[in-house]
Amino acid sequence: MAKIPVFVLSGFLGSGKTTLLLRLLEECSRRQLKPAVLMNELGSTDTDGAIISNHRKEQLVEKLLDGCICCNKKNEVVGSIEKLLLQKPDVIFIELTGVANPEEVADSLTEPQFIECLYLERVITILDAENVLEYNSIFEADRSLVETVRRQTEVADVLVINKMDLINPARKAKISKALKKQNTKAEIYYTSYSAVSMEPLFNIVTQNRSRDSIKVNIKMSNQENEHKKHAHKRSFSRIQTISFSISQPIREKDIEKFLKKCKTSILRAKGYIPLTGKKETYLMQHVVKRTNWEPTSYSGQHYLVVIGIDINKEELTNQWNKINKCQATLVD
Repeated sequence: MAKIPVFVLSGFLGSGKTTLLLRLLEECSRRQLKPAVLMNELGSTDTDGAIISNHRKEQLVEKLLDGCICCNKKNEVVGSIEKLLLQKPDVIFIELTGVANPEEVADSLTEPQFIECLYLERVITILDAENVLEYNSIFEADRSLVETVRRQTEVADVLVINKMDLINPARKAKISKALKKQNTKAEIYYTSYSAVSMEPLFNIVTQNRSRDSIKVNIKMSNQENEHKKHAHKRSFSRIQTISFSISQPIREKDIEKFLKKCKTSILRAKGYIPLTGKKETYLMQHVVKRTNWEPTSYSGQHYLVVIGIDINKEELTNQWNKINKCQATLVD
């Protein structure tokens, strides 16, 4: 029986992982391949999973919410993959939280029940070109987070430097120089909107369907000992999430004012939000200093989820209640 290739999509919050995943799923449809997806989110609100379901209603999707796949959700990974395997997919994509360590996930694929049916094809790490050089200073107070982001780069088989439309050539040269110091073996793609060439990735899948052993392209001298050595560490350190339900339309400028006030603690914000004067529900995505709005056909519950370091939930809730005319309901 041919083994099923697994692609792991890694990268910090807001880098463009879900956009790349959508492109990969579209390519599967074009090639008449049956994909399955395992998605992990830090919060209890499933934003990225909803995006995938909204665009690709036929996909096989398993979701691990409210925790990091390589820490408190690690025991659930095996069960989720087993459920996906029952559907006999041709390829599996695992999208990690922005603060997960790909090495830990690779270890999960070496469980006895997966040895004969799965292999790790590639770890693809997506980086935000606009902010990647500042990651060390942005997370200066949290060395564990700095280490995790660095490892996402170091262990990647493919590095996708995304959002190139937001930077100039001089910055690209600095990024290239920095990445080559961290990872000398990865293929590097410079893109906007995660528009990576699909041909090299899917040709690899075709060529390797009959291989006999799991491919683990992780730079570890002794994976088992290394895993035990770092078992006590949490990949996401002090990162927290808070979600708010939304019961009526809100002005776009009020949302952006709220995010600006809380910018020192917020890493990422996203949600499906009804806007005053607009018929559609908008998908709002905020990363570091940019907020993007996209009209959607989403018809589920409206909400905003905020991800940050050392969030003061009481203070954040009070700020939210000032702009939300109805009483905000704290979901988690």
